[in-house]
Amino acid sequence: MTTLGILIGVFLICSLLSLSEGLKESIISELRTLGKEVLMIFPGEITDLSSLFTAFFGRGLKIEDETIEKIKKIEGVENVVPLDYGASLVRYKEKTKTVLLFGYPRKEAQELFKMNLGWKLDQGRWPKPKKREVIVGKLVPSDIFPGLKPGDKIYIKGREFLVTGVLKSLGTKQDDSMIGLDIEDYRKITGFRKGSHFALVKIKSGVDTERMAQKIKEVLKETQKRKAGKEEIPFTILTNEKAGSIAGNILALIQIIVFAFASVAIIVGGIGIMNTMFTSVRERTREIGILKAVGAKNSEILIIFLIESAIMGIIGGILGTFLGIFFAKFVEFYGQVHPLLYFKASITPNLILFGFFFSLFVGIISGYWPAKRAAALKPADALRYFE
Repeated sequence: MTTLGILIGVFLICSLLSLSEGLKESIISELRTLGKEVLMIFPGEITDLSSLFTAFFGRGLKIEDETIEKIKKIEGVENVVPLDYGASLVRYKEKTKTVLLFGYPRKEAQELFKMNLGWKLDQGRWPKPKKREVIVGKLVPSDIFPGLKPGDKIYIKGREFLVTGVLKSLGTKQDDSMIGLDIEDYRKITGFRKGSHFALVKIKSGVDTERMAQKIKEVLKETQKRKAGKEEIPFTILTNEKAGSIAGNILALIQIIVFAFASVAIIVGGIGIMNTMFTSVRERTREIGILKAVGAKNSEILIIFLIESAIMGIIGGILGTFLGIFFAKFVEFYGQVHPLLYFKASITPNLILFGFFFSLFVGIISGYWPAKRAAALKPADALRYFE
């Protein structure tokens, strides 16, 4: 019970820090696949995770087709891929479910998907331009329509489509549950005839990314206006560096919160060790007196009690560290089987050593005042304690 608080605190630190670091590595890895040559354009101002989520799902703002065409004409731009998404009823055999669709210009986008985003096929082939064909995420044949395979037909709002391929995992459950179709077919099905929720811009090799982002901002500022009141729509152009910075800030905040919660448990554990050591000093007052009577120095008494408190701290730290590692690995395994976001728990020697030495430090600090009190006892007073 004395070491329980230390155990819980170190457990929280090791498990949550390893998971947050794993998440950070996963996000950075995904961003690296974009490369410096790909920019992402979102309507709305994106500064943190909440605003990024809102840009994807919470607003009806779109990039107009006119704007896309003007961006294509900017010197240094190699390709612009508008992307749109929306839910629709999809039927496969006797099952009908609501599935998230994404529409993309097939000819321009598939090369970008393969070369810059790292999309790969698990089964089948890529859809052909001008054909009523679709590609599905990894979880569609396993979770949404079990048994679905390339060559099968699905029906989206009564229209027949041929499934040509199944993608390998894209990194999130949402992405792996989507069905991709040509943007013209998507617009016919959904009725959204104009605009797109976001766009990917491929710039030519060797062109300065920040300079291109500034040029695109100028085009967006000139062409995009709100219909009501002609108010300008703010736009965000994300480079992989900026996206990585946003992700880093979010995860840094998460780690601060982890330390805050873990600190409460560690303080409680430290108080528990201190209380136990004060009790130990009272119960062993006569022994302290005997030790001093036979020549033990104050520093030696101090070291004896500090070692005891340090042992209690390190026991809690060892148990907490290994339980934290076990929990992080369990979450990693569960995430691979039931994916929401694929990542690995980042278990490093530094994290393990931190758990050990931090708990040792807490144990010593907690035991210092009881040990100092024991060392300050006078031999005569200590020997008379139980008389």
